[in-house]
Amino acid sequence: MLKFGMIGGGLGSYIGKFHRWGAMLDDSAELVCGCFSRSMDKNRATAEAYHLPDTSRVYADFHEMADKESAREDGIDFVSIMTANDMHYEIAKCFLEHDIHVICDKPLALRTEEAEELARIAEERGLLFGITYSYTGYALIRQAREMIRAGVIGDILHVRVQHPEDWVISGAVDGKVDTSAWRFQPKKVGSSLCANDLGTHAEQMVTQFTGLHVKRVLAMMDTYPRDLPLDTNVNVLMDFGGGVTGTLWASQIAIGHECDSGIYVIGTEGSLEWTATDCDHLIYTPRSQPSQRLSAGADYLLDASTRLSRVGAGHNEGFIEAFSNIYRSFCNVLSDRKAGRENTTDTFPTVADGVLGVRFVDACVRSHKAGGVWMDV
Repeated sequence: MLKFGMIGGGLGSYIGKFHRWGAMLDDSAELVCGCFSRSMDKNRATAEAYHLPDTSRVYADFHEMADKESAREDGIDFVSIMTANDMHYEIAKCFLEHDIHVICDKPLALRTEEAEELARIAEERGLLFGITYSYTGYALIRQAREMIRAGVIGDILHVRVQHPEDWVISGAVDGKVDTSAWRFQPKKVGSSLCANDLGTHAEQMVTQFTGLHVKRVLAMMDTYPRDLPLDTNVNVLMDFGGGVTGTLWASQIAIGHECDSGIYVIGTEGSLEWTATDCDHLIYTPRSQPSQRLSAGADYLLDASTRLSRVGAGHNEGFIEAFSNIYRSFCNVLSDRKAGRENTTDTFPTVADGVLGVRFVDACVRSHKAGGVWMDV
């Protein structure tokens, strides 16, 4: 079994548990070390709660962890990074330079040049680098991708994608929110709040669902509560080239939408539609024919989809399983590589996807600041 360590994800972390469960749900990897927190007391308490087998592998900082783990014969195979956004680049670079494979929460980095540098280092050293765009891990996303590749809906004409939530406005009191959390601090979150937090999920959903990449954008970014320094609502026109267009809406103030990721793709011969609120079903509508409701885990689906389902049709799987699908695919590719085998079956969002995500956010910010004009991604 592969061995991994965590940076971040200490007790009380929201995203940390999904990374840990994601790696361990299918026995893909064993957690053996970590730097879970800047506080050593919390660090040790987390290690105990996570049943770390060797407490000597609880590290005070990520530099120490990279140095010592890379020197061990039984050192980790990969590191999982789940810190605030501003630390992703520095931590990932450190472990790559110690020849340790990386899987990282999004966004890859705060600046395009940093993201591109990480991609270059990973390529030069032949290291795997995965990004946990978690919503792309659902089994039916793979079903849609293979159907589109096979030409089932013909040539793509238009894409509509969204990711609205309401967590910012739900926490507002008298039109203001507590800005002490790191997500409201530009130095930690980057040049955008909503586009970096949710818009990048939607952008990557398009890539994993259709195979398309955004060529240029025209963005409008709104802020509420008004005293916040960054955006909380984003609307984007997208140009994919070749006459293919799209629209993207991401929001943290969408009252009534707890987490409503979804995508609708129109082709010349049909359409495909999927939403996270009904994640076990993919709606396929052939042109001039009734809609078909495809169920996750059903025997009639393609292998690319069914191998990501752990239960049969009619038994729900959700966010944790989708997160785990990314880890399982990453670990399968890494295990095969260590064994000298080529894996052409498993797929996951890579560092290249992470670079495109950073470029997308940067282009949206530039477009908005220029008054709503087209910007290349």
